[in-house]
Amino acid sequence: MKRVKGVAWSGATLTLLLGACSLAPPLKTPDIPTAAAYKELGPWTPAQPADRLPRDSWWTLYDSTELDELQKSLIAGSPTLAAALANYAQAKALSDQARAGLFPTLSLDAGVSRNRESINAPLRSTTTTRTYFDNNTIGGSASYELDLWGQIRNEVAAGAANAAASAADLENARLSLIAQLVDDYIQLRSLDRDSAILDETVTAYTRALGLTQQRHDAGIAPGLDVSQAQTQLDAARSQAAQTLAQRALMEHAIAALLGVSASTFSIKPEIVDIKLPQIPSGVPSTLVERRPDIAGAQRRMIAANANIGVARAAYFPTLTLGAQGGFQSTSFSNWLSAPSSFWAIGPNAVLSVFDGGLRRAQVAQARAEFDASAANYRGTVVGAFQQVEDSLATLNHYHDASVEEKAAVDAAQRTLDFSMALYKQGATDYLTVVTSQTALLQTQLQALNLDTLQLTASVDLIRALGGGWEDVGISSVTGTARAAMLGK
Repeated sequence: MKRVKGVAWSGATLTLLLGACSLAPPLKTPDIPTAAAYKELGPWTPAQPADRLPRDSWWTLYDSTELDELQKSLIAGSPTLAAALANYAQAKALSDQARAGLFPTLSLDAGVSRNRESINAPLRSTTTTRTYFDNNTIGGSASYELDLWGQIRNEVAAGAANAAASAADLENARLSLIAQLVDDYIQLRSLDRDSAILDETVTAYTRALGLTQQRHDAGIAPGLDVSQAQTQLDAARSQAAQTLAQRALMEHAIAALLGVSASTFSIKPEIVDIKLPQIPSGVPSTLVERRPDIAGAQRRMIAANANIGVARAAYFPTLTLGAQGGFQSTSFSNWLSAPSSFWAIGPNAVLSVFDGGLRRAQVAQARAEFDASAANYRGTVVGAFQQVEDSLATLNHYHDASVEEKAAVDAAQRTLDFSMALYKQGATDYLTVVTSQTALLQTQLQALNLDTLQLTASVDLIRALGGGWEDVGISSVTGTARAAMLGK
């Protein structure tokens, strides 16, 4: 008896040891060189440990109550965000399905039937006359697959990693949609400012045309001056109408982002002063920790690595422990009695001995999928560094350009004032006035355009930084999945 217990204990120990096996290779993350600091800084200061740019409310840096309300509508009604949420729910459900393989399967069954036996049935005794009988059965069964080679645990790890990647996709979709909304709103308000300048220009050109017409009527100015003034006015009116068309399209784009009909959605035109925020850029090493797309790429790499273990486990036998039992009788009177009981218990092992190279191909496929996911991860990280550098460079150089352009606006205004004064005195022709008017309008619009480009570049920088300096995003959503990935 002691020997039996010793053998049983040894068998249990061996089972536990085998159950701890995993055929997934150690995860090898691609080596990505990371610089100590970003190359493009300019006037944008590096982040300090105390800096805060919360991921959940970074758009408040632009200090717009209307933008806050639009953001709430976006979260509530965006079809793209709803689809991303559904994809995450699906991935989470698939992860739960894989996790179910860690537990035994239990089932109950019951049946009551009246049966007629064929007289010509094989092996039926010729002396038996009874051809009708009842069959009353009630019982249950249990089965449990021992995870000797880590196949089930690797399937669970892959499912958890895929669910975490889907959660990162959800956060990335949220980040991208909010950034697109902020960018579109900035563009919309920039077009409102353009319209205001063009309206003022149309008013000024109308006055200039009136002055020129008076001078022509008095015989001071030629008809060419009137024609040139009329051309300038008509061109400004055309540009104003084109700006309104662009604004309408931008308003429709915002409506589509919010998931509402463009026919019923409108934003009142007004001049809104949107200030350029100072954004701490941090250091490149922290970028990998904050970007949701990088997190998603990394977790897909983890899932692909676990799938290698799943494919390799197919080379080894599967061992299932099974048991069933219950009661069976042809009569209700003795159905649930000891003589009517039945049971069966025992293990079942299955090993595929020939598959025509199927398992070898499946392992090769799993390795190739891991290589692809590792390359995608590396490409995502490298692309993230590029996006940050691009945004910093844009902010840096557009800032310098904006300073110069504003000086050009002042100079163009002085030139127009001088040329108009000389024209009124008859000291110059109207072509000089037209040239000065054109230069002023172009520099004014370009100055506004540079302000807009800086604002949109700031949005791009925040998006490139992962939507914030303080990481409060996907970690709370995917804590359970992350723990499962790490085997905790």
